Amino acid sequence: MNIDFPYRIAANGRTAPTDDADHVRDMIEMLLFTNPGERVMRPDFGTGLLQYVFAPNSPELAATLQMTLQASLTRWLGDLIDLKEAAVESIDAELWVTLSYVLRSTGAERKETFTRPVS
Repeated sequence: MNIDFPYRIAANGRTAPTDDADHVRDMIEMLLFTNPGERVMRPDFGTGLLQYVFAPNSPELAATLQMTLQASLTRWLGDLIDLKEAAVESIDAELWVTLSYVLRSTGAERKETFTRPVS
């Protein structure tokens, strides 16, 4: 059983489950918006993406973010997905990440957008 993220209680009073595709999406979201050092037992888990929100926009920054995302996704979720494309945008006070990937278990191609308000 895959547990839904964020954690919640379902209508039947039990932990809310989710399907495999949504579970992979949840894992990607956790990886993207976790800063390295946040997890005690896995200090190198995460992308550090949020630290780039206020950095000046440039082609070098875009290339750095893309490489960081690709490396983290390959390292932590490479057995579950095949990353096709990654795009990062900072719009006002929000960070938008759009990923195209293929689920290795089913071969289904997915395109997801992840967003997080900057605090």
